[in-house]
Parts: sequence; C-alpha cells; structure tokens
Amino acid sequence: MPLLFQDFQPLVAIATTPASVKRLRPICQVTNAVLWVPDSLQHLEAVQVYSGSLSAHLETLWSEHRSFVFGLATGAVVRLIAPLLQHKSTDPAVVVVDETGKFVISLCSGHQGGADRLTQLIALQIGATPVLTGAANGAGLPGIDVLGIPWGWHRGEGDWTGVSAAIARQEPIQVIQEAGSTLWQSHLPEPHPFQFGFPEHTAEVKEDLPAAKARVWISPIQRKFSSESDLPKVQWHPRVLWVGIGCERGTSRQLIETAIQQVLQANHLAEGAIAGIATIDLKADEVGLVELCRDRHFPLRCFTAEQLRTVQVPTPSAVVEAEVGTPSVAEAAAVLGASPSLSPSLRVSKQIVRAENQPGAVTVAIAQSEQEYIGRTGKLWLVGTGPGQLDQITPAAQMAIAQADVVIGYTLYVELVSSLLRPGQIIEALPITQERQRAKRAIALADWGLTVAVISSGDCGIYGMAGLVLEELRSLSWDGKTPAVQVFPGITALQAAASRVGAPLMHDFCAISLSDLLTPWEVIEQRLTAAAQADFVTALYNPRSQTRTEQIAIAQQIFLKHRDPDTPVALIRSAYRQDEHITLTTLAHFLEASIDMLTTVLIGNQSSRVYADWMITPRGYLGFSQTEI
Repeated sequence: MPLLFQDFQPLVAIATTPASVKRLRPICQVTNAVLWVPDSLQHLEAVQVYSGSLSAHLETLWSEHRSFVFGLATGAVVRLIAPLLQHKSTDPAVVVVDETGKFVISLCSGHQGGADRLTQLIALQIGATPVLTGAANGAGLPGIDVLGIPWGWHRGEGDWTGVSAAIARQEPIQVIQEAGSTLWQSHLPEPHPFQFGFPEHTAEVKEDLPAAKARVWISPIQRKFSSESDLPKVQWHPRVLWVGIGCERGTSRQLIETAIQQVLQANHLAEGAIAGIATIDLKADEVGLVELCRDRHFPLRCFTAEQLRTVQVPTPSAVVEAEVGTPSVAEAAAVLGASPSLSPSLRVSKQIVRAENQPGAVTVAIAQSEQEYIGRTGKLWLVGTGPGQLDQITPAAQMAIAQADVVIGYTLYVELVSSLLRPGQIIEALPITQERQRAKRAIALADWGLTVAVISSGDCGIYGMAGLVLEELRSLSWDGKTPAVQVFPGITALQAAASRVGAPLMHDFCAISLSDLLTPWEVIEQRLTAAAQADFVTALYNPRSQTRTEQIAIAQQIFLKHRDPDTPVALIRSAYRQDEHITLTTLAHFLEASIDMLTTVLIGNQSSRVYADWMITPRGYLGFSQTEI
C-alpha cells in the first residue's frame, strides 16, 4: 500500500463513463483504490462492476471506506451522498475529479475526513487545480478541528462550529495550552487570530490585545462548558497521561475500566488524554488488562520489579514489596510509562478501587509526561526536489512534501518548494552547514510518530540527505522498520545541467565533489586523476566556495595532463532557476569564467564536441571524426 495514501485507506473510486474511467485509472494505480463502474462498462480492464443503481451500491460501500473519489458531475455526487451524510466527524472524505482532469474538488469532510489533503495530493499527481473552499485554507491556517491530529490529540467537547466561524471571521481567538507540543504555534502565518496563554481564571490581561471572541483549551483536564455562554469554546486533549495499574490476578476488564474512569473523573481528567497503560511485567498477560488495551488502542508498557524499585513514590507499600518485589506498582509504573527522560510528574497518587459483586481490586495512579504520545509509526520521507522548479519535481516527491507533517531542509530549498506547503505543517529550514543536525532532528521527530519529509536539491541520494539520515539511523541500531523510510528520487544536478547544454553524458561518466569537508583532499585528487586517465565525462560538484578556491584549479591541471586543452567544458549555474547561467568553453580556458557552489562543471571526454552551441558526446566511443565537426 503506498505510504503517501495510507491515511486515506480504504479508498474507492467511482466512474460511470469511459472518459471518467480513463481519468481515474492512473489515480487508482497510485492510491491502490478499487475502481467501480456500472455493468455497461464491464468490458473495460482493471475495474470492478456493480449492478443496479449507483445510489444502492454506494450505500453498501459508504460505511466500509474512508475515502471516495468520484468521476461524476459535482451535482450528481451531492445528490448521491446527501442521504448518507451524518456528521463531519464521521463522514468519509469525498473528492470529485472533473472529466477533463483540470480540477479536483474537495466536496465533503475537508478537514476531519482529510478530503482537502486528498484533493491536494490527487491534483499534484495529475497536474490539476485543487479546489478547496474552507475559510481556514484561504487564511493559510490549519482547521481548528484538525489542529491536533498530527500530534495524536483527542478532540474533546465544545462548540467546534462556533470557534471555526470565529476563525473564519479572523476574530481574536484565545488559546490556553497546558500540555502537548507547542511547535504548531511558531509555524502559523502572520498575521493570525490566535492569542496565547491567558487563562480565564487569572487577572492577567494584555491591554493591547482585543477581547477574545472564542477560546481553545489544550489540556488533559476535562472541562464542562456552559451552553449559555456567548463565548464559543473547544478543547483538545493531548495524550500525556500514563495510567499505572496494579490489580489482583483475574480482575475483570470491566472493573479495570471502571476504576480508571472513576479516578479520572474524581480528578477532572479527560479519558481522551490517556496515552497508555503501565504495570509490572507479571501482569503482561492479565486478560482484562490486555483486552482493555487492545480494544482502546492503548499501548501497554510493562516493567520489571527491579525497574520499578528505582522510582521514588509518595506511597510505597511493604505489603506490595513482599508480594511482587517492589514497594510500588501503580505509581512507579505510571512514572516509568511516562518516560523519566522527559521529566514526568505523578499527577494522581494511587487510588484503590473495588466494586460490589466483582472480585478483585484495582490500584490506579496517573503520571503526566511532558511529551504527548502520538500513537502512529513515524515516517521518514527522503525527497529529491530536482533543480528547483516545480515542474522538475516528480509528482510523487511533490505529494510527499505536501502530505508530510514536517518538512526539513536547507533554507533555499525550502523556499523553492514553498508553493507545495500547506497550512498546519511544521517547516524547519536550517543553514547549509547543518546537514547532520537536520538528519538528527528528522529522526527524532519521526521516532516521536510524525511524518517527516527531508528535502534535498537534485536527488536526495546523490550528495544529498538520504545518506546522512540512513547513516544516523544505523548508528542508532535502527531495525529497518520504525520509523518507516521511503526515498523519492529527483533529477540530479548533473542531469539537469546536461539537459541545458545538449547530450554530454551519452557515454560513460562520473561525478566528483571538490568539497573536502567530508572527504580528504588526497582522496579527491586520486579520483580526479583516475577519472581523467579513464576518459570519463566528468561532472564536478561544489567546484568553488568563498574559502575553497584552489581545488578547481588543481582539477584543471590534472585533466590537462590527460585531455586535449580544447576538450569541451560546460559551466551551468542554477539550472532551471531564474538566475540560470550557461557557459560553453574549453578545458584550457574554463577558469576564466565565474564559478561558485551553485555551478556544475561538465568536462567532456576525448570524443565530446560542441556543435551549434550544443555539447555532444557520441554514444559510440570516438564516434566523431574530425571531418564531422
């Protein structure tokens, strides 16, 4: 299943004419969608056929699929899905592709169902215009009802429509965040309507800020909002609470669940804020506990008595220590579950819960972690962006950039793909010398559970970030699976440069970087000599920087020992960008031209020639005779 469309599965496409089948078939191939057609089109290949009315067939598909792509008129789709719609929090994403393939329309469940993102991805794939009508998109803001999805937050109670309407009107929105990542706050467009950090129960007010027209709480606390309030409010619950459990053998799932609910309610904490369950390893096979975690999709973290004994707790028990070898199970497990490296705090000391007519007892304690549990397997997408213009980036690479939760890259490369970025993404642009820092940051975010696109110009696997990221993963004893890694190739600098001057790479060629930051200069000289002696067409990367000026001259001297001074040389700076500059010269004279880090130098072999301002290397060795040029 393609990783790019994993969040939209299962996905189904529906077409009713040969033209719409032709339009949707490439989309289905990329997305792994099933393409349904009426029996009148059963002669077509790679389709599933339905009989009877489309409305009846759609009813059978509706609840079993997460996303729908229609190749019908928008009005017809509206009439088809209208009887099936229930609520935006549960309805599937519905996208319409017009028969000409010029427009992709996000019709239903744009935010919570993901139709807006699916629309953008399909539009990038087929070269169409995405049509997004939500007000948040126009303002460049993430929808408030999807704000916490990348972080695994649970959407709590509140007037979501009222707050969304206030944001659409660009009215001041008060945000009170007591837990969870604040990365999203620093990646909002300016200006934005959000005011941060002024709780309603304090007297602290910023005099220069207008009165808030709506409020957003981001907290593990479960708040009850008055329906009579004129101020619409909503609440997100980051999953920061780790519930430590101790229980007698054979305790029922019902009692464990009841105990957790009672302790949460007594302390005004939200069930949606639960990150997971923690206990002693002796309880790893406790049936009630295992069933609860399985059905609620809670991770179950188990620790040995030795590990639990290392945690200082407020209410140790000699009885428990005599029983299982540690003075604390619930409290110590909650703290360890919340990860001591991130300074967890014990929010609720142990509470013992029993129930009438039910055997057993449950001990519950709750710790709060500084970092939320996202609950997803992180992904690392290593993306090559080619020479820089959007039409030189593969559709798959464009979709990866648009889909990622986080985009990391050198500042210039991030700017070049800015039109692919979407509201709500975390964009981290770092200086050109911080490649290893970028790799480590990307891995850390992916380990957390985010989808991270690391971009490189050209091909990410050729003098790009792919090698650094994989090296760093290896040093961390990566298992090859988590985080999941996918490489999206791009047009390399030497390919882009060659295409601007003709066909210089038609015979054997090689690429050598003159940067000695990571490779000893002695090794580079050996490679230059070998390439010159072997008569490879040679592309020189990183030929000259402000502080490194002699290496290109040494390279010229090496090649002049083995090649004719009139050997063609092409200098291509910033291929396919607005400031592109091309010079065709010779091996003897190419240093007379301007050369910098954005220049790719192409040195021909003994068969290369310049003809009508095009550099050509024949496919057959020594293919040109002197009389042909």
